[in-house]
This record gives sequence, C-alpha cells and structure tokens, in this order.
Amino acid sequence: MDDLALARSLAAGEEEAFRTLVDQETTSVFRTCYRILGRVDEAEDATQETFVLAYRSLASFRGDGRPGAWLSRIATRECWRRAAVRSRRATATTALDEVVLETLPGSCSPLGDLLAAEERNAVRRAVENLGEPYREVVALRFFGELSLLDIAAATGRPEGTVKAQLHRGLARLRRALQSERA
Repeated sequence: MDDLALARSLAAGEEEAFRTLVDQETTSVFRTCYRILGRVDEAEDATQETFVLAYRSLASFRGDGRPGAWLSRIATRECWRRAAVRSRRATATTALDEVVLETLPGSCSPLGDLLAAEERNAVRRAVENLGEPYREVVALRFFGELSLLDIAAATGRPEGTVKAQLHRGLARLRRALQSERA
C-alpha cells in the first residue's frame, strides 16, 4: 500500500491500515527510538508505546502527510519524554554501569568504544537541552531521518520555517557541544 492510500485508510479509521502501518514502520520507529535513547530495551519500550499512542490518536490523523512522518513525530516526542524522566532519575552508578557495559569483551577497543559512547551521550544531552521547536526539528531530521518536506508536513509548519529552525537548532547544538568540550 502506498503512502497516500495508507494515509487515507488511516484517516478513515480502518484497522487493517493500522496493521499495515505497524508492519511497514516498526523498524524505522525502533531505529529512531534507539538513536535518541541509546539503549535497546528502552527503544523497544518506546517503539511499543509509540504505536499505542498512534492508535489512540488515529482520530486526530488528518491524512495530509506521510504516515511514517506522523509516526516519527510521535516517536521522537515519546523518546524525549522518556529521556527527561531518565535524566531526572539518573545516578552516577547507572551512568558508570552503562559505560562499563559498552566496553565488555567483543569490543575492538574499549577506550575507543568508551569515547564514542561519551560522544553519543553528549550529543543526546545537547539535543535534549535544545528548546522547542529546535529539539523537535533536529530530532526528526537526524534521529527520525525525515526530509525537510516530511518534517513540514508532520509539524504543520512551512518548509522555509523548518529550514530556518533546523539551521538555528544546529547552530545552538554546535555551541552547546563546543562549550561542553571546553
């Protein structure tokens, strides 16, 4: 089923269309969740919750954009919500455990893996700390892998506005990462 037909079927509330959406987008949603959360177990939970939220929101789906873009927006919001909860509960021990787990046998270079994990975590934290609408646009573009046109459709903003928000968000992200490294 192509995107337009799927969008129409979803907007009409057809349950078979939702099953098709789940089949087509599960991998993409999981990938988005994993990129934001960085842990398989959390990404799996967030993926499942994304589909639950999407199902509950079917009545509000207008059908005027790609269903995958709509789903990515739900996924990124759910992941940032989870990341905020996690950061409030985080302890030094938990962070240390995550670093140790990433350097277990099977890694080519524990130090290289540790540095890469620290860099990924720094980027996630910096994106998490971006204000809206920048966080949403940056997350949809780079974690959700959506085009600017898809982001515009998913958020209901003009494409030019999305481009400007992405540009400003990336500038803020760059400054935040530079100040963290200094």
